[in-house]
Amino acid sequence: MVKRGRRGLGEAAGFGLARHGSPAPHEAIAVPALPDTPHYAGHRDRLRERFEAAGADALPDYELLELVLFRSIPRRDVKPLAKALIRRFGSIADIAGASVPRLMEVDGIGHATALDLRIIAAFSSRAMKADVARRDVLSSIASVVDYLGASMGQLGREQFRILFLDNRNGLIADEVQHEGTVDYTPVTPREIMRRALELDAVSIVLCHNHPSGDVTPSLADIDMTRQIIGMATPLGIRVHDHIIVGRGKSLSMRTERYID
Repeated sequence: MVKRGRRGLGEAAGFGLARHGSPAPHEAIAVPALPDTPHYAGHRDRLRERFEAAGADALPDYELLELVLFRSIPRRDVKPLAKALIRRFGSIADIAGASVPRLMEVDGIGHATALDLRIIAAFSSRAMKADVARRDVLSSIASVVDYLGASMGQLGREQFRILFLDNRNGLIADEVQHEGTVDYTPVTPREIMRRALELDAVSIVLCHNHPSGDVTPSLADIDMTRQIIGMATPLGIRVHDHIIVGRGKSLSMRTERYID
């Protein structure tokens, strides 16, 4: 009786031994091919290093936006996405002011990424507001306009807000008075004066946005501003200006001589 032998351990395990245990000829071992290295490998580190060494001013807008997107999109080349956002909205300030639904209109921007951009924008707006509050508002009007542009420039409906100032032109409060439809915001001069007196404000700056992007004041804007000035003057409250904010631009009604 012939006893059937067991397969050798090496053969069973695939170690290249012949059926009867003799060594097999030398064979090359197949190594799985490594995936191609992404063309953007190392780009993130280099960009971070440039930012750390030279600051934000050394980076164009799309690269600064890339740094933000790195946090939300960890494994993807985000440069095309950053450029697409800028093409769609025009500037970083306009991206910061855009709503989550509008941001998601850009292909590749999901809800989580859009929400992250809004959180960063809210942080920036809060920081700018704090900076404005520490200054003489009228001597830093550029900062005020930047702050208003970031907080109002991309709103889908009109918003009317007022900066209430003390006797040193310091910011007492920044308050939204009314929100309207896409082309109409109801404003009551009497209500504005009542609030100014409550806050002991010496002067005010009126602000509202035009969702269309055109910052040219309407006849209604001019008439309403003059009504507020007419009611404020007898009360000893000065209306310094009325700033209209659009998408990426703004207009001072006093500078443009719509009001005296």
